[in-house]
Amino acid sequence: MPHERRPRLTPPIADVRRAVRGALVSRGLDAPRAAARPPLLLVALSGGPDSLALAAAAAFEAPRAGWRAGAIVVDHGLQPGSSEQADAAASVARDLGLDPVLVERVEAGAAPGGEGPEGAARAARYAALDAAARATGAEVVLLGHTLDDQAETVLLGLARGSGSASLGGMAARSGRYARPLLGIRRATTRQACLDAGLAPWDDPHNADPAYARVRVRERVLPVLEAELGPGVAEALARTAEQLREDEQAFADQIEEFIEEICEPAEAGIAISSAALAANPAALRQRVIRHVVDSEFGVSLSRVQTLEVARLVTDWHGQGPIDLPRGIRATRAGAHVVLSTTGSTEVLPHDH
Repeated sequence: MPHERRPRLTPPIADVRRAVRGALVSRGLDAPRAAARPPLLLVALSGGPDSLALAAAAAFEAPRAGWRAGAIVVDHGLQPGSSEQADAAASVARDLGLDPVLVERVEAGAAPGGEGPEGAARAARYAALDAAARATGAEVVLLGHTLDDQAETVLLGLARGSGSASLGGMAARSGRYARPLLGIRRATTRQACLDAGLAPWDDPHNADPAYARVRVRERVLPVLEAELGPGVAEALARTAEQLREDEQAFADQIEEFIEEICEPAEAGIAISSAALAANPAALRQRVIRHVVDSEFGVSLSRVQTLEVARLVTDWHGQGPIDLPRGIRATRAGAHVVLSTTGSTEVLPHDH
C-alpha cells in the first residue's frame, strides 16, 4: 500500500517535479488523450539520490500528466549486499505508489570491444531496461542523469579527443529513454530527497577513484570551479546542448545530401568520390560515418573514418580497407564502395 508521505513543497522538490513535468508534457511525450488506459513510464531506480528524487517526482507528476508510473531496479551484483539494496529500492518505489515495480538481476561480465567493467555494467543495465520496457509495454524509461553527469561526460569526451558528437553529451530524449534532470544539479536531487524524508543510498563505486568519472567528479571539476569560478558545470552542459543542436543540423543536411551522392551496390552502397572530394573534410567524414551507421549499424572511430576518407583524398591504387563486422571499403572507379562482401559492383540506379 502506498505510503502516505506528503512532504512540504520545498524549492528542490519543486525544481525536480517541474523538470519531470516539463519532460512529460513536452513534444513526443504527450500522453494520448483517447487511450483506453494511460500509457506507462518506468523510472530506472538505483536508490541513489538522483534516481530516487526522479522516482518521487514521477510518482507525483505522472498521474497529473495522464501517465502511469512504475520502476525498474537493476541489480548488477557487483558488490556484497547489492541484492538487498535492490530490494530496498524496490520497496521505496512501491511506497511512493509506483506500479509495476520490477527488480532485474544481471551479470555484468566483460563488455565487447574492451570497454572494461563500466562498459559491461552499462551494457547489461540497458539490456535489462529494454527488456523491462518490452515486457511491461512501457513507452518511456526515465533516467536520472543530472547536469553534473552531463558536465562530466563532456570533460571525459574532451580528454579522449572525441568529436563533437561525443562532446554533445547525453540527449534529453533518445528512443524510449528520457532524461528530465539534465538541467538539475546533483546537490538539488539530494536535497529533494532529504526534504521528502527519503534516505538515498550512496553507491560505493561512485566514490572509487579507480573510475575516471569519479576522478573527474571529485578532483577535476572542483579544481576548475576553484580556479575559474563557479558555473563551470553549467557552462559545460550548455556547450553540450549547443553541440547537439549543431549535430542535428548537420544530420538533417547529410540526409538530403546522401540521397544525391549515393547509389546501391552489391551488398552495400556506393558513394561518389567526386562529391566527397568537393566538400570540406568535416562534411566528408560525417557522410562516411553516417552511411556506415545507417547502412550497417556500425559506428566508425575517427581513425577508421579517416582511413576510408583516404580512398578519396589520397588514393594511389591501394587495396580495400577492412572495417568492423566484416565491412569493407573499396575504391571502385568513381565511387567508394562500402559492402559486407567486398564486392565493388555498382548496381544501376533507378530514377
